[in-house]
Amino acid sequence: MYQNKNFRIGPYSVLTPAVKNLILANGIIYLMTILSAGAQQFFITNFALFPRDVFSEFKIWQLVSYMFLHDPSGIMHILFNVIFLWMFGSDLEREWGNREFLKYYFITGIGAGLINIIISSTTNAPTIGASGAIYGIMLAYALRYPEREIYLYFLIPVKIKYFMGFLILVSFFSTFGSSGDGIAHAAHLGGIVVGYAYLRYGFLLHKIKSGIGKNITNKYKFNPNMKFTKGGADKTEYYRRVMDQLLDKMNKVGYLNLSEDERDLLNESSQYLREHDEENYN
Repeated sequence: MYQNKNFRIGPYSVLTPAVKNLILANGIIYLMTILSAGAQQFFITNFALFPRDVFSEFKIWQLVSYMFLHDPSGIMHILFNVIFLWMFGSDLEREWGNREFLKYYFITGIGAGLINIIISSTTNAPTIGASGAIYGIMLAYALRYPEREIYLYFLIPVKIKYFMGFLILVSFFSTFGSSGDGIAHAAHLGGIVVGYAYLRYGFLLHKIKSGIGKNITNKYKFNPNMKFTKGGADKTEYYRRVMDQLLDKMNKVGYLNLSEDERDLLNESSQYLREHDEENYN
C-alpha cells in the first residue's frame, strides 16, 4: 500500500478508465488460461513473446500481446501487476489523461519486450507479463511524486524514490548476472530505461482534455511566482494558462527538464483544476 498525503476519499479514489480496462483485460485472459488447458496452450504458443518468432517469423504482435499473459500456475504474478498498476497508474492517468497514459504504458511495455528479446536472443524462452510496462509506470510515478510513501509488507514506510532506486539496482544486476530465477529481469530493466528515455526526451503530456489552454485571452500574463489564495474565474483562467505553457514546454524538452519550481507549479495547477474544473475530467 502507499500513502498519498494529498489523497482524499471521493470521486478520484475510484479506478480510472484505462487502468480499469487494463485490469479487466488481464483478468479475463488470465481466467481463460487457468480454466482451459487448450486455451492456455493456444495463448502461450501464439501470444507469448518468443525472440525467434519476432525476428524470424515477424510475429510483431507478440510485443503487445505478451503483456496480457501471466503465469497460469499461480495468482501472485498477475496479482502484483494489477495491484501496482492500480496503485501507481491511477494518479498518473488522472493527471495525464487516458490517451497519454495508455500511450506511455504500451511504449514502455513494447520497449521492455524489445530489450528483453535483444538480451535473450540466444534462447527462445517465452516471456509473459505486464511487468515491463508496470516498471515504467512506477518509474514515472517515482519521478512525479518522489516524496510519497509506500508500506513494504504493509508495515515499513519507504519513500517511492528510494524504493524505485532499489528496484533499478535489482533489475540491473539481475539482468547481467546469473540469477536463473525464471524472472524476465531484462524486461523490467527495459521498461525502466525506455520509460526514462520517453520522459526525458519525448514526453507529450495531454492538455487536460480539450478545454484547458484554449480560448484564453492575453490579459492573463504568465507569472510563475504568481499564486492566489481565493477562488474565482480569474484564478481558474490563470491556472489554465500556466498549465498550457508548462505543457507546451514539456512537449519540447520533456518533464525532467522542468525546473523544481515549474514542477511544483504544474502540480499546483493540476490539483486546482481537478478540484474546480471537474467538467474537463468527465
